[in-house]
Amino acid sequence: MVSLVASFAASAAPIPLFNVYRAEDKFTNAGISMAVVTTSVGTIAALLVLGRLSNHLGRRLTAIASLGLLLVGCLLLLNVHDIGTLLAGRLLMGVGTGLASSSLTSYIVDAAPTRPEWLAAVASSQGPMLGLTLGAVASGALVQFGPWPRNLIYLVCAGLLVLSAALIAISPETAGPTPGAWRSLLPRVRVPARVRHLLPVAAAVFLATWATGAFYQAFVPALVEDQLHTHSPLTLGLVFAAYMASSVLGAPLGGRVTSAAAQRIGMIVFLAGWIGIITAIAIGTLALFIAATIVAGAGQGIAISAATRGLLHDSTLADRAAIFSVIYVLCYSGAAFPSLISGELSNTFSLPQIVLGYGGLAVVATLLTVLAARNPHSDTGTNSLTTRGRVSR
Repeated sequence: MVSLVASFAASAAPIPLFNVYRAEDKFTNAGISMAVVTTSVGTIAALLVLGRLSNHLGRRLTAIASLGLLLVGCLLLLNVHDIGTLLAGRLLMGVGTGLASSSLTSYIVDAAPTRPEWLAAVASSQGPMLGLTLGAVASGALVQFGPWPRNLIYLVCAGLLVLSAALIAISPETAGPTPGAWRSLLPRVRVPARVRHLLPVAAAVFLATWATGAFYQAFVPALVEDQLHTHSPLTLGLVFAAYMASSVLGAPLGGRVTSAAAQRIGMIVFLAGWIGIITAIAIGTLALFIAATIVAGAGQGIAISAATRGLLHDSTLADRAAIFSVIYVLCYSGAAFPSLISGELSNTFSLPQIVLGYGGLAVVATLLTVLAARNPHSDTGTNSLTTRGRVSR
């Protein structure tokens, strides 16, 4: 869990620096949006090609490799003065995050206790949110108050990644090496047939919520400065953290009801938050923007954890890396494609108009979830699950 949080903390580290890059290096909103897209593309590529590798090389080796890629990305970002360096560093971090997403989340589910039943889904789905929260707040504080504002956060993240690799190295393996590593590199996206009917709604949940997370990375730095009239990197980090932290806090709330009911509740709350976000930007009120951000984040946490819980229903040890690869391909597709489109549109439309497009996506995803959310089917015909291999329903 520590390593998963550290991985995503490193991924969030550049966010409070985006306005510094805009001011000092003349980066544009479109350029910053492309950095978000580059990260997501690297992650998707890693998930498609490397997503099942931990089933064959073991969780520990692939987890350490992912941390190594993130470390190299951090070191490259120590010297950002042109958009090419930023994109290269973010691409490396994207590949590392993608490998971490499948290997470390599978590792967590493998090792999680069977009670409470929702724990594995919440820990694996919200670990990234916690990491993004801590990374954004720490980065904002160090950029505003620390020495070497363009570099210190990357050095801190590098140290955490090295420590995480050391912790992984001394942890017990949960999935020993098996043949077929080269064959596993052939891209294949699948989930077990028993939960395949859950994918359309789960995809809507992942796409809309992660598109919002990417919006906060790509456009909220400019919105906070230009529309909400604050120049503080720490405030920017706290605004982003408000979305991610409330997601972590909201996630366990859905564990008391079925996965379908929790997805409906979560997406309705998420949409209510988006209505508040649009209103806050229209009237230029930072306090309302933060409050609405917290509401949207809590709804995201409930919905994402419930969708993950449904897809992990009755999963086996061999299923998990593939399932998490599918989950994160959907998540990062939600981050990449809306960011790519909105980044291009930002040259023509104002930021408040871009915001309306993201709000429309939230409306469509919520309607689909409310109308079509379903619970997983019980797979009573298999006896292959072991006590440790069983995951919550």
